[in-house]
Amino acid sequence: MPVLLVQTPLGDLASSLEHFFNATTEFFRHLSEVHWSQFGLALLCLLGMQLVRAWAWRNVLKAAYPEKRIGFTHLAAAYLAGAGINAIIPAHAGDVTKIFLVKRQIPDSSYPAVTSSYIVQTVFDTSVGILVLLYAISQGLLPPLPELPHLPAFEVSFWANHPKTLAITVAVLLVLIVVGVWYLNQRVRRFWARVKQGLVILTRPGDYMRQVFAWQGVGWLLRFAAFWFFLEAFGLKGSVGNVMLVMSVQAIANIVPFTPGGAGAQQALLVATLHGPSRAAVLSFSVGTQIAMAAWSVVLGFAAIFLVFRTTDWRGLIRQAQEDADREDGDGGGGAAVAT
Repeated sequence: MPVLLVQTPLGDLASSLEHFFNATTEFFRHLSEVHWSQFGLALLCLLGMQLVRAWAWRNVLKAAYPEKRIGFTHLAAAYLAGAGINAIIPAHAGDVTKIFLVKRQIPDSSYPAVTSSYIVQTVFDTSVGILVLLYAISQGLLPPLPELPHLPAFEVSFWANHPKTLAITVAVLLVLIVVGVWYLNQRVRRFWARVKQGLVILTRPGDYMRQVFAWQGVGWLLRFAAFWFFLEAFGLKGSVGNVMLVMSVQAIANIVPFTPGGAGAQQALLVATLHGPSRAAVLSFSVGTQIAMAAWSVVLGFAAIFLVFRTTDWRGLIRQAQEDADREDGDGGGGAAVAT
């Protein structure tokens, strides 16, 4: 029976988690070899990325509510708070909190409009994410398709071994989205008008490119720089190819993660694809970067919650966000949109 367990999805998942914990051991074993100046620069770049993306979101909201004053301090704090909560709580609880905190700062705003304004960022993220993956594939940086089922990463090997299951999962998700949209359209007639209000920046291509896309581009460059410095901090060579590979691996591991943050999958993929450095160095870099990014998000998020919103009850913020959304839904305002 123990031999058969390894061949089951549960066994693969355990293997993926074991891969992550082994990598964690390597990280602490090589902790003294980390170059802390580059490590600190990487963290500063990540902070800059979050602030720049928050500014881009502010510009989207300004287009949706031109007559309202939208302060950047509270919006940036909401953005950092949501990122911190996302680092420890699954199911996008941090995104719900971001939207709740921002809506609270804009009088007479609605959840559908604020939510759709936040989703505007996915236009850039999706476009650049596809380009990064295409670059990695074209340069042969990622494993060929026949090797994917044999990687010791459950997220990757499971879907590669079960293409029909993947197709069914995607189809079910699409059906649920269509049904959800139909349900909201039937239940809340004002819903679409408010959604369009949040997307108004997209109807002005010039403003969108200058005020949103360009700022998100700066954020992406800061994220690129952060990974470059992380590579250097762990003694790996910082290069365009290596950074693009790391970003591609992160994207793949987080598509449908079975573990928090794609833990295990990222380590397995990087060991299989990042050639040159030793296996121990790659594992140390991968898990060290993953832990650092999560911990840094938590520190910044909870600092923002305490310093700007004057509370330490982050669970209460999540609960209040959902209650507020349900209350608006009951009033016919389409608050259910925030629950997705």
